[in-house]
Amino acid sequence: MVFVFLFVHPDIKHLFQPHCVKPSLPDITMATKITNASWKYKDIISKSDVIREGSPTVYQLRSKKDNIGTLTRMTFGEKDLSKINKTILLVGETGAGKSTLINALVNFAMGVEWADDIWFQIVEEEKKKQSESQTSDVIMYKIFGFEDKTLPFSLTIIDTPGYGDIEGTERDVIVGQRLLDLFRSNDGVHDINAVGLVMKAGENRLNDRLRYIFNSVMSLFGKDMETNIVALITHSDGVTPENVLQALEDANIKCARDEDNEPVHFMFNNRQTKLKTKKDKLALKSAWVLTMDQMGQFVEFLKKGEPRNLITTTEVLNLHIQITACVQNLQERIELTELKEREIEQTEEALKQQEQEMKNNEKFTVEVDEPYKEQENVSERRWWGLWMNYGGAVTCNVCQENCHYPCTLAWYAVSCEVMKAGRCTSCSGKCPVSDHVKEKKVYVTKTRRVTKTVEEIKQKYEKGKADGKKSTSLLENLKREKEELQRGKDQLFEESFQHVVKLEQIALNVNPLSTYEQVDFLMEKMKERGDTEKVQKLEEMKRRMDEDKGTKSVLQYMRGKLAAFGRAVKESVK
Repeated sequence: MVFVFLFVHPDIKHLFQPHCVKPSLPDITMATKITNASWKYKDIISKSDVIREGSPTVYQLRSKKDNIGTLTRMTFGEKDLSKINKTILLVGETGAGKSTLINALVNFAMGVEWADDIWFQIVEEEKKKQSESQTSDVIMYKIFGFEDKTLPFSLTIIDTPGYGDIEGTERDVIVGQRLLDLFRSNDGVHDINAVGLVMKAGENRLNDRLRYIFNSVMSLFGKDMETNIVALITHSDGVTPENVLQALEDANIKCARDEDNEPVHFMFNNRQTKLKTKKDKLALKSAWVLTMDQMGQFVEFLKKGEPRNLITTTEVLNLHIQITACVQNLQERIELTELKEREIEQTEEALKQQEQEMKNNEKFTVEVDEPYKEQENVSERRWWGLWMNYGGAVTCNVCQENCHYPCTLAWYAVSCEVMKAGRCTSCSGKCPVSDHVKEKKVYVTKTRRVTKTVEEIKQKYEKGKADGKKSTSLLENLKREKEELQRGKDQLFEESFQHVVKLEQIALNVNPLSTYEQVDFLMEKMKERGDTEKVQKLEEMKRRMDEDKGTKSVLQYMRGKLAAFGRAVKESVK
């Protein structure tokens, strides 16, 4: 008697369930094929969960999940320090097929073939309700251990949430800040080999939304990144996507070019998990061949291309945050300054009109609108995205100013982007970090009607005798105070101007809405100052933005989203 012992791996035992009925020949063939594939990938399957059995059988990889600062990192496999790594950043609309593309990259790296009748997923399926889908965030996928199969390197894939798919544009600002957190973290990403603009093959033109998405990404990188930006065309039938390439041309998207001066692009199909029925099998195999062939070409691009260091990108992102904080702080300080000027003007007018009465009446009073500041709690309704991050504002206790609001990345003031060399780059006093706090409160400028006596006015504005010199008149002191306020404003304008100019010099594409509005604001103020040289520089900058194809539609889209968000907030309050 011969005894046969069959040892079955516990994670594939579902493939060896006993049958009461003798299977037909096709069933045996299929069972044998699945069994062979399962043994081929038994180590991977042992670290996976079955999502769906069939042809193909789909598995969910059990990745290690942890965080880098505010981001999520999913890791599958063990890192080999002797192997190089290639990093890809994917950007596109929700529904463009980024998740399927990531899974296809993983299966290509693992060497999965059509005949294996198996498919692995690293991207977790979205099971949340629509109202909860807003929590999707920047996710980094790291795939190790397959360098000896189809790739000579390990992979890092950064998936960004669909830009523009949440009300308002605050979310997109947060995405940029999340990437900054990733790029500057010690265990984050410091080089990028490719930025993939994910588009559907059926796109005939770049609508306002798509222009905005790509513009938002371009604004994150330095000019040296252009040759690493490629188009990844999903839902493709293998025919050259002339309409997509023309759309990229029309929108003046800066990206890598081939020998024919066309945008470098790769085509993929998104039907790898579709069940292989008899009538669809031939078409599905053709789609598989297309995807894997183009995946191989994309890998060749990654092999030959030079990685781009993200030092410039980090500088650009930091400048974005600093400029926004600076201009916002500037506008608040100008508002306060102009209110102070108005108070002085009211005082001057009252004193001039009642000069004789003031001399005869020691208790003579003047009514003025006095500006003051007080702190208010941050409205979570206004900043809906703050619950996803640290939220709140960095404020200066000495200057009583908002130095960075909203501050979405820093736990404490010391780690806020506006801090440099231990001091704030935003507040008027450039005060030490120790004078700042991070909390969910902001300073708000208000006015109140007050009655002041002449003595109180003198105490506020008169400088008194100094070095034996006679005090100047009260009106002269008021005039001098206004002049000091004006000089302070001029300095603020100069700082903002230098920030905007620096950003345009290093950025691949300047963020259209924030910079456009900043240029308008600064240009108006420089005209008031009579600074023709800076006015000309700003006009040139604005003209370049106006002439750039797609800028106007991007602005329209962003403003439309802001308006829609405002309406949604009003409705929610009712």
